[in-house]
Amino acid sequence: MTGKNSISFKPGAIWPDNNGVHINAHGGGILYQNKTYYWFGEHKVAGGAGNRAMVGVHCYSSKDLYNWKDEGIALSVSPDTTNDIAKGCILERPKVVYNAKTKKYVMWFHLELLGQSYKAARTGLATSDKVNGPYKFIKSYRPNAGKMPFYPEGTPEADKVNCEQPATKSDGFFCRDLPGGQMARDMTVFVDDDGKAYHIFSAEENFTLDIAELSDDYTSHTGKFTRVYAGHQTEAPAIFKHNGTYYMIGSGTTGWAPNPARWFSAKSIFGPWTYHGNPCVGEGAQITFGGQSTHVLPVAGKKDAFIFIADKWEPKNAIDGRYLWLPVTFKGDDIEIKWLENWNLDFFTDKNSK
Repeated sequence: MTGKNSISFKPGAIWPDNNGVHINAHGGGILYQNKTYYWFGEHKVAGGAGNRAMVGVHCYSSKDLYNWKDEGIALSVSPDTTNDIAKGCILERPKVVYNAKTKKYVMWFHLELLGQSYKAARTGLATSDKVNGPYKFIKSYRPNAGKMPFYPEGTPEADKVNCEQPATKSDGFFCRDLPGGQMARDMTVFVDDDGKAYHIFSAEENFTLDIAELSDDYTSHTGKFTRVYAGHQTEAPAIFKHNGTYYMIGSGTTGWAPNPARWFSAKSIFGPWTYHGNPCVGEGAQITFGGQSTHVLPVAGKKDAFIFIADKWEPKNAIDGRYLWLPVTFKGDDIEIKWLENWNLDFFTDKNSK
């Protein structure tokens, strides 16, 4: 033990776990279960090799969000080079949700097969009976093969995909991939108030975000999905719900380099979704303060309290990637994210008491 407890967030700083080691859970997501937060993310190693999965998905637990206990590797890559999750594959943005019906923990992630760079564009699935694992790899595939998108009422015919005559580059990618399933890269998973779960991912060569309904047990796709902001190249989706409105934050596509965040809102998960531009304000806003979105965390027991979680990537030495945790502020139905050097959860209490 380090013997020194944290009492605040310091975005971009080294964040030691209970052993004094910088937390190694990049591109992560957080599950709140049994009054405990569980942080799952990519375990990275030193150097450029860390951009590939050499170990697996790391898990940490916390009661207060500041101090994290190392729970070990929740999902290990395989030494078998023919396995979908072979050591050296690309395994990104793991997200874990709990299925109350099956009492299983379900992990989805973006998977690229060993030695194929970003060509496979698959989604991967693993499950466990215990929150901290071990998780068992089940399958990987491209979702919604042969399925056409769902369109919100009132969608003009001109905005619908016509595979006989694709109108745009992204429509062309959609139609190309229709028989074998859509590409699924940067991703997240969202469980709605009614227990339904959705898989949100970058499809069509990263030109479009898909929001796809998952089965009741969260382990497959139902075939119902919608395309969001088609043709505009959005990745790194993070989704949350506040006062009946769905919010989604994403980024542009500039590789490992930061760019302006973008946010969307909708009254229904299947849209229509409205694009609103960059939620970040102040110095550094144009590069999302050096980060890229991965998750938005509702803080348990606090009203209107959401934390924007982003990664500050270090592709030349992946293990040194940092985490940016910043509060989301609501301005009516709009959201705003400002840089804070050092802050704690009292930010939300103080805001709500004004």
